[in-house]
Amino acid sequence: MNDQAPQARQQHNRQGPGRRPGKPYRRPKKDPSRILAFEALRAVDERDAYANLVLPPLLGKAREQPDFDARDAALATELVYGTLRRQGTYDAIISACVDRPLREVDPPVLDVLSLGTHQLLGMRIPTHAAVSATVELARVVLGDGRAKFVNAVLRKISADDLDTWLERVAPPYDEDAEEHLAVVHAHPRWIVSALWDALGGGRAGIEDLLAADNERPEVTLVARPGRSTTGRLLDEAGAGGAGGGLPGRWSPYAVRLAEGGEPGALPSVKDASAGVQDEGSQLVALALAAAPIEGPDETWLDGCAGPGG
Repeated sequence: MNDQAPQARQQHNRQGPGRRPGKPYRRPKKDPSRILAFEALRAVDERDAYANLVLPPLLGKAREQPDFDARDAALATELVYGTLRRQGTYDAIISACVDRPLREVDPPVLDVLSLGTHQLLGMRIPTHAAVSATVELARVVLGDGRAKFVNAVLRKISADDLDTWLERVAPPYDEDAEEHLAVVHAHPRWIVSALWDALGGGRAGIEDLLAADNERPEVTLVARPGRSTTGRLLDEAGAGGAGGGLPGRWSPYAVRLAEGGEPGALPSVKDASAGVQDEGSQLVALALAAAPIEGPDETWLDGCAGPGG
């Protein structure tokens, strides 16, 4: 006789006639890139921290894990900077999909929604993957209850693309030009006003300026003369430390990281023989170093030198 049969009958009786057994609880999957991005957004929100100062230490800690690679770092970086860059636009879209003012949505929940919205509307991640991954993140950092709310909101957002949402949430340009530009280009209204006043001209000029301001900046390295070379940097970037590299356009000491990635992973950056510096800043240093200086101006000191970023 099967000793398990009485237990099985008791279990069947507890479930009641006609009831299907409930699904077993499944632990949420922990995605290191998305958890890291969430932690960075929380730091920006809670402590008014600068994302460019918060993110590198988080990436450095994550790189200690064997399953965290350059692609994970690139994804986390885009999630953080991309979400913050378009925050004003995403807030307007999320607001249209919830039944309360955004100030009444818990900030951690809003951060998760913003990350999900960026994946849906600002990245090339398939819709089902963006929703699923964000809901899993919500389960990890918010709990199952609030994850259901996140799922419901993201499914509403996923019904349309970014252009359709902008037509819906941005006021018509003819009725309120500054607010229209603020929502479409994710800039605070006062910045739109100040830039427009400084620039002058009509709509085309200010739209081009705001669009350019939203472009993802390219990460550029400098091979410090006498300490490293561009060839060494290109070899290191190509080996997977930062997703591949390209020569600079103008500076002979520049290497551009083709896929973003984390420059701190490169050996030359770790030993300070190379660093992050925009090509414009490199050219300024080259111009000053090459300038013929004589007499009392022969010795000079730049007291406010910075790497550019």
